[in-house]
Amino acid sequence: MASISDYLENELLDHVLKVGSYSPPTIYIALGTGATDSGISGEPSGNGYARVAHSSWNTAASRAIDNNGSITFPQATGSWGTMTNYAIYDASTSGNCLAWGALNTSKSIVNGNTPSIADQEIEVSFSAGAISDYLANELLDHVFGNGVYSQPTNICLALCTAAPVDSDTGSSITEVSGNNYSRCTHNTWDTATGGASENTGAATFATPSGSWGLVTHIAICDATSAGNMLWWGTATPNQTPDSGDTVQYADGALDITLD
Repeated sequence: MASISDYLENELLDHVLKVGSYSPPTIYIALGTGATDSGISGEPSGNGYARVAHSSWNTAASRAIDNNGSITFPQATGSWGTMTNYAIYDASTSGNCLAWGALNTSKSIVNGNTPSIADQEIEVSFSAGAISDYLANELLDHVFGNGVYSQPTNICLALCTAAPVDSDTGSSITEVSGNNYSRCTHNTWDTATGGASENTGAATFATPSGSWGLVTHIAICDATSAGNMLWWGTATPNQTPDSGDTVQYADGALDITLD
């Protein structure tokens, strides 16, 4: 299972939240003796080693994507050492690490070996919770060349009286209704850092004309009604907006993360 790097999390957050745009890269696989969010370590040099471009990936499903077909490296002309990790990059040398993980079995690569990673052995996924199934699949397909995720026209905040689930849409969430409630459109967000972004400026809802009930969660959607749910989270603290109240997320009060 591959972990998505902070670099890619930041790029995707900025893409969805319209801070910047992210175009699908050419995907390369690297081997090494270690890997972190910063990239591969102990990557071989010489002896026939080179990263391998791999453009065929299965369509994302259930928040995950995997390689379609085996990934075969050049034949080693000398020792590469014992390979324990792989990383996914956007360049044949240097570049940005997109995701990384551990090989199922460490391999000592010696002269004459032709290393390969089997079909469907690299899986990149988003953890359950917070990001919706819809957005997780869309972003994975965007990065790995199976489709283009177009930035939403609007980012809309929806208040909920029950917890959403990852499979919800903008139509299936338990959303406040009546008493002058409407979603809050908020299209200004900070540049992502450390895999997180937050709202730039206050996000203010319409003034209630009566009770909206106990608001326990917030959902972020791509439309002023219905549409697709992108993220969801707990409203802290839970509150019951009533007639004449100001309902607002202050500048920087709403954090969005990718994981």
